[in-house]
Amino acid sequence: AAAAVANEAKVHATKAALRDLWIGHVFWTRNVVIAALAGDAPAKQSAEVQVVANAQAIAGAIEPFYGAAAKKKLFALLAGHYGAVKAYLEASLAKNEKQKSEATSKLLDNAGEIATFLSSANPHLAKDTLEGLLQAHGGHHIAQIQQLQGKDHAGEAKTWADMSQHMYVLSDALADALAKQFPTNF
Repeated sequence: AAAAVANEAKVHATKAALRDLWIGHVFWTRNVVIAALAGDAPAKQSAEVQVVANAQAIAGAIEPFYGAAAKKKLFALLAGHYGAVKAYLEASLAKNEKQKSEATSKLLDNAGEIATFLSSANPHLAKDTLEGLLQAHGGHHIAQIQQLQGKDHAGEAKTWADMSQHMYVLSDALADALAKQFPTNF
């Protein structure tokens, strides 16, 4: 019997949807940072609501493939990711190097946890590759916070461009892996 092959149009549509979700993550997280640096608590709170809604949507994207328990687990891991980014932001505002270091460690540890979770669910996602992608993503968040705080607008513009492209790489890798694992769903 011939192996099932995913419909390329559906794979591309999934890539586009995942790209939108992951770009939403960096967009709303950036808005939190900007609002926090400006001391605008209502704007920060509003952006944080969107960060959570976006994380729920990202986690929801895997539910049709892996079920409700996997969705819940991924949401918890994404909450941990945002929590580490937020801790780094707060430590930066407080100029507390020890807390910045602790937040960085949490961000890197969380990247490993997400990579372990996703690679154990999908054999087409190499844990080490995924962990590297997620650690680089965390590095983008840190650089962006530092650049925005230091008013390095040109540097932050480059980080934003790199971060956006990186989200496309991550999204496409996830979509391709899903299509390989579940070709009949596409």
